[in-house]
Amino acid sequence: MLIDWPYPKIIAHRGAGKLAPENTLAAMQLGFQLGQRMVECDVKLSADDIPVLMHDTNLDRTSNGSGPLRALSWAQLAQLDAGRWHSVAFEGEPIPRLDQILSWLLEKGMLANVEIKPSPGLETYSGDLIARSCAKHWVDQKVACLLSSFSEPALHAAMLAAPQLPRALLMDRLFPDWLARCRRLSCVAVDWHERLVTAALIRDAHAAGLRVLVYTVNDPQRAAQLLAWGVDSVITDAVDRLKP
Repeated sequence: MLIDWPYPKIIAHRGAGKLAPENTLAAMQLGFQLGQRMVECDVKLSADDIPVLMHDTNLDRTSNGSGPLRALSWAQLAQLDAGRWHSVAFEGEPIPRLDQILSWLLEKGMLANVEIKPSPGLETYSGDLIARSCAKHWVDQKVACLLSSFSEPALHAAMLAAPQLPRALLMDRLFPDWLARCRRLSCVAVDWHERLVTAALIRDAHAAGLRVLVYTVNDPQRAAQLLAWGVDSVITDAVDRLKP
């Protein structure tokens, strides 16, 4: 039996996709201005265990820092510029903490998909702390914060730490035992790379009681096809062209 799915058909990838520096407050603000009502963001732990928004293990691609994010404390990360790499217009944009972003989303009435992105060797630890942070800062809401991860140990730790928060298992390949993996983690959804998905696969997931998300779909025609097949939510960078 399929659970209720309170999330929109379109989810903004890393805030505003590629139109603003990913995983920053500026990206969330632009997504909101473009009519998006749910954002996906990536979260890792600083050296002093503060959940912060960042996709990569290293700082080099999306900030003026270098080396592993995990090597720096929150105080050090807060001094970095996470906007200038994207464009001059965003120069000085800081790396945000997870609690700051969740607070802003709640203020705007937006929904959140928090992807747990553990630094190497910190899968269980990250899943536990990030899930606890989400549970602490996303309270008394009609719609829960959705947790997701490619890391099964991280999602398992999240399940134990905050069982009330729904989970989706991310997959970049079609594992023969995909359903068993999802069931072990009591997931409400499976989140597949869009190239893997067929209409039959969506039917199989729905028949097993799982909702289906797909990432990262930037072509409107492909998004329309996937939604027509029954996909429950599409994660996109094309936040200006695909609206909820």
